[in-house]
Amino acid sequence: MSESSVRITEIFYSLQGESRTVGLPTVFVRLTGCPLRCQYCDSEYAFFGGERMSLNEICAKVESYNPRYVCVTGGEPLAQKPCSELLTALCDRDYEVSLETSGALSLEGIDPRVVKVMDLKTPDSGEVERNLYENIALLDSKDQIKFVICSRQDYDWARFKLSEYSLVDKVGEVLFSPSYGQVDLKDLANWIVEDNLPVRFQFQLHKLLWGDQPGY
Repeated sequence: MSESSVRITEIFYSLQGESRTVGLPTVFVRLTGCPLRCQYCDSEYAFFGGERMSLNEICAKVESYNPRYVCVTGGEPLAQKPCSELLTALCDRDYEVSLETSGALSLEGIDPRVVKVMDLKTPDSGEVERNLYENIALLDSKDQIKFVICSRQDYDWARFKLSEYSLVDKVGEVLFSPSYGQVDLKDLANWIVEDNLPVRFQFQLHKLLWGDQPGY
């Protein structure tokens, strides 16, 4: 039987720009393809193309950086079925592995060692109807839920979902992130403080450091 493979847009070493491990040196494994078209997407270059690599080839490339942290991202990595095998292969090599996912595809069967960073798409993302709310039950205290906030309307919607699904009790962290260039950082920070929300404000560190360059 042939070895599993996935289509890869890029593998690179940089600083994690988001989530609980922000600022930590991390290898990013960016899989090709995504069924969503969020209006703020900054990785459209990963929708098509890429290079097919075996899981062993990917792990060898990751190992060459001698990392502690590995982030599997996209596109939407779960759109390729062997992604779950890749996640397990990376965990087996004792990396601290995270998965960045849109929340539109099932998390069923993901290796329990993986830290899942799952979006809940807001109305102004253009893809709110793609949220698979059944995924919330598959998250635990090491996982994170992220809202990308594009407007005050999005903020109010996210605040409602925070309460509706008792998200703070289900995951380790809830992240509110301003959509780059659409919501002022200070505005979102002030809204969170005024409402005393139990969430972490975050912004994309890599955008501050490197702007809109792909691969960061």
